[in-house]
Amino acid sequence: MDNLKKLSPYFEKYKKLLVIGFTLIALSISLGMINPYISKMVIDESITKRKYNLLAPLLISMLLVSLIRGLIRYTHSYIFENVSQNILYDLRENLYKFLQRQTYEFYDKTRTGELMARMTGDLEGIRMFFSTAISLLVENILNFSISLTIMFLLNVKLTLALLLSTPLLLVLVYFFDKTIRPEFIKIREKYSKLNTATQENITGIRVVKAFSQEDFEIEKFSSANRDYKEQNITVGLIWGRFFPMIEAVTSLLVLIIFALGGFMVINKSITIGTLMAFQGYLWAIVWPLRSLGWIISMVERANASCERVFSLLYTPIKIKGKPTQYELKEGSVKFENVYFKHFGNIVLEDINFDIKPKMKVGIIGPTGSGKSSLVNLIPRFYDVSAGKVLVDGVDVREYDLKKLRSAISIIPQETFLFSDTIANNIAYGVENATFEDIVKAAKLAQAHDFIMEFPEGYETLVGERGIGLSGGQKQRIAIARALLKKPKILILDDATSAVDMETEYLIHQALEEYFKDCTVFIIAHRISMIKDCDVIFYLENGKIVEQGTHNELLAMRGKYYNIFVQQYKDIYSTQKEGD
Repeated sequence: MDNLKKLSPYFEKYKKLLVIGFTLIALSISLGMINPYISKMVIDESITKRKYNLLAPLLISMLLVSLIRGLIRYTHSYIFENVSQNILYDLRENLYKFLQRQTYEFYDKTRTGELMARMTGDLEGIRMFFSTAISLLVENILNFSISLTIMFLLNVKLTLALLLSTPLLLVLVYFFDKTIRPEFIKIREKYSKLNTATQENITGIRVVKAFSQEDFEIEKFSSANRDYKEQNITVGLIWGRFFPMIEAVTSLLVLIIFALGGFMVINKSITIGTLMAFQGYLWAIVWPLRSLGWIISMVERANASCERVFSLLYTPIKIKGKPTQYELKEGSVKFENVYFKHFGNIVLEDINFDIKPKMKVGIIGPTGSGKSSLVNLIPRFYDVSAGKVLVDGVDVREYDLKKLRSAISIIPQETFLFSDTIANNIAYGVENATFEDIVKAAKLAQAHDFIMEFPEGYETLVGERGIGLSGGQKQRIAIARALLKKPKILILDDATSAVDMETEYLIHQALEEYFKDCTVFIIAHRISMIKDCDVIFYLENGKIVEQGTHNELLAMRGKYYNIFVQQYKDIYSTQKEGD
């Protein structure tokens, strides 16, 4: 229940509505106590004493009470559903904002399917708690206590006899709660795994088909589906074991009423009308007792969901900006004795360089050498483990994150396009971008021509991840998106890997003029993309092992030279044959 207490700030703002809702429940329950007593009067006064003139008014009163009670029940049901939906909205908003503010590191270790499960299934469990469980719990408590009070007033002995079975029922409820609580937590975990398996398969379906792994993926999904099914069956078996016992104990109450009550009527200790009233109030007690298992299930499901949702919301956001006035205006970048560890592994070690504004920097090296990690430290997607990253002479940890990142454009290795028009994908992140600006950026990225080949041009809708476009086309739209931002620092992380040599050359030529207005970091595997840079860094095992201009590095005849020879060996072979 401690987890449910964490919801208190969310229903605080709806306190007045909840008070109205609970008041209406109390009024509804109070009205529900009237009809059994009227039925007693119908039998004892109107029928037994032959006061037939009372019959019609009494029956009309019962009808009016039922109608008014029905209207009140509708109103309080609406109030609790309204509150539950509003709380769910607030929770979902906070979760989404939290996810937007989280770091790269968080997403590196958190599965998407797990997050989706918490945003959907777990929130639905919390909604059920607010819309149904709370109102039903209050309703049952009031029903039980008021009915029991009236039954004591009608006949103490008969009421005490009914209470004899209550301790047994409480023991059953206690063990039911203790047994089912951990099982609901397991259900949420199994659901998350099932969600993850589904999400990963759909996202990676092209890889699955490329390697003919459909059967393997079906088996993996079936395993997760089977685990989820079996866990639900386990919960069903617990229900099946406890509910008949709860049902039997509550049925015992009915037996006591008719056995002992009938005996008391025969002895004229009570009237038939009193026995009938007892029967009416009995169901106001039996229903709360029978529904205890259902309420406990909803509460425990919500408790498990709260634990998972709030464990996510309480995850620290490790990278936070400062509300400072620093703004990135020039574009200088300086690394001072930078070390970077990721999940305990050393990724970058003792990195030092000083890049002046509007310089062009090339970064090359084998896969896993730390190239992407290095540039990811500039917009502070990760924090250094030691040392400093200075932008315009200011430690990036001193910047307001929004101001820092709004002045930096990065074209990542993996191109992602949203399910929207091409124009909106290019203009993403740039407010009030004009159509002329969008077209200009597309032309610089060599994307304008193929865009205009589509019937709807820039209004063409592209699917999730840019489905319907080739890899090169998606990459060029991503380049256009970065260029439209007009950044002070531009980072191209192997940004032309999916385009052919001719298109790469055209993009490079078009960007030459653009490069003059900002500092540029180019990660590439092709030397043709970085040979004109002001400085080139060769990374290996997280260290800068060579640095200099293209000609200086060739003169060293080291690792950079070896790559150059490998990439241009065909040209040299042709030249030698010509000689």
